[in-house]
Amino acid sequence: MSTIGKPLIAGLFAGMSMLGMAVAHAAAPDMTAEEKEAAKKIYFERCAGCHGVLRKGATGKNLEPHWEKTEDGKKIEGGTLKLGTKRLENIIAFGTEGGMVNYDDILTAEEINLMARYIQHTPDIPPEFSLQDMKDSWNLIVPVAERPKKQMNKVNLQNVFAITLRDAGKLALVDGDTHEIWKILDTGYAVHISRLSASGRYVYTVGRDGLTTIIDMWYPEPTTVATVRLGSDARSVDVSKFKGYEDKYLIGGTYWPPQYSIMDGETLEPMKVVSTRGQTVDGEYHPEPRVASIVASHIKPEWVVNVKETGQIMLVDYTDIKNLKTTTIESAKFLHDGGWDASHRYFMVAANASNKVAAVDTKTGKLAALIDTAKIPHPGRGANFVHPQFGPVWSTGHLGDDVVSLISTPSDESKYAKYKEHNWKVVQELKMPGAGNLFVKTHPKSKHFWADAPMNPEREVAESVYVFDMNDLSKAPTQLNVAKDSGLPESKAIRRAVQPEYNKAGDEVWISLWGGKTDQSAIVIYDDKTLKLKRVITDPAVVTPTGKFNVFNTMNDVY
Repeated sequence: MSTIGKPLIAGLFAGMSMLGMAVAHAAAPDMTAEEKEAAKKIYFERCAGCHGVLRKGATGKNLEPHWEKTEDGKKIEGGTLKLGTKRLENIIAFGTEGGMVNYDDILTAEEINLMARYIQHTPDIPPEFSLQDMKDSWNLIVPVAERPKKQMNKVNLQNVFAITLRDAGKLALVDGDTHEIWKILDTGYAVHISRLSASGRYVYTVGRDGLTTIIDMWYPEPTTVATVRLGSDARSVDVSKFKGYEDKYLIGGTYWPPQYSIMDGETLEPMKVVSTRGQTVDGEYHPEPRVASIVASHIKPEWVVNVKETGQIMLVDYTDIKNLKTTTIESAKFLHDGGWDASHRYFMVAANASNKVAAVDTKTGKLAALIDTAKIPHPGRGANFVHPQFGPVWSTGHLGDDVVSLISTPSDESKYAKYKEHNWKVVQELKMPGAGNLFVKTHPKSKHFWADAPMNPEREVAESVYVFDMNDLSKAPTQLNVAKDSGLPESKAIRRAVQPEYNKAGDEVWISLWGGKTDQSAIVIYDDKTLKLKRVITDPAVVTPTGKFNVFNTMNDVY
């Protein structure tokens, strides 16, 4: 039976009552069973990604009712019970300077009060998810032999955009040449990323509810051909890309349970589950080391698997799935997202709560550098360009600081040898109007560098994107108010402008204008050369659009 369309909470909370709930702290505010169920749903949808299922914190703060730690020989205590309901309501409603977004335009006052009370209770522990559970969820809708033998449509597949419709639990495939919506398909809830097969034929999605799908674009209209559930909460997938292994395997990482899974790349048949529980780089055991970003190496038959809470980076060799070989590299807590440098040799990943970026040399299988950055780096995949003064750089914005950091990266090209002294240093910080950046982006054919700020609490900032001129990075960026340019009527909720993404040609930039569930949202397209509005794609079906992935740029890691 297909798992598409199952209720959102089925993956995360099924079976909890049978496992038995932890007894709430005596001082926790009273809650009815109905209130707790409603709060669980909101916590999963809005909070678990940053704070963790067990609420031990990572990108976000620890939200356990009571915690204690020792720093410089001093015992420090804290917790949600100590903060109390009123203080927690204010934090949830208005956000913090540390990078937490305000929720007063996302949740009602009643829901904010509900969450303030809920997080003072001891966290519930969700059920585990085994290889057999994966096999039970697997649904091969169309066997490989029954799929098209050639492309059955005339769409330029390499310029298709896969766009997450977050709260609808759907994915929109949009024709980048015509700007028309090609097909909207059911997926898991709040698809975190879309990844492309080595051939560009298949789109792989993974929802935050753990549901993974393969969409075949060779049909007259895109068709879902297989699904599987990885666990209760997931964030990442990627295929095998190395020559001879193209699309042979798919790997998926989960936040809960903390593990990664390997599947057949064309059918999603489950093959192996590997736990990531273990010691942090500080030598302490962690019960919830979640798998964050995963990427496929360009130069070896390996995946780079980043384990958030432990700060361990794993290079997983997929040449022999039965006898799996893994190289584990110590870096820093808490690993999140990242991307390749321009050479595709070094993987750059944010250890965001440690305010660092780790650089992994996938050629030698060793850590190349740990670079200190501003507060809470969040690069998405980052952005690469040649700086006029410092040579090749990779870039990251920050959730907790109002700058974009440019980091010098090595190159084997002799013309860049003179920049070697700058390698693995932050060589420049570009000033933003405030904190709250999620994504930066440029393109090899562009002279512009784009940055968003959707997590900023100020409407004017969150609804805009900022464009730097790479010929003169000393100039302040050009502000483009995406919400106003969309032509949509103003709404009570902030419409957040998020994730600039180039088309294949590198002459258009697409921005998601992410409104509330009941507000009209849009995809706003700009001409990259002139920065003029080019097209607004809007439709009642375009509900809460967030991440966008151009097929060609995603296949080839162009950013």
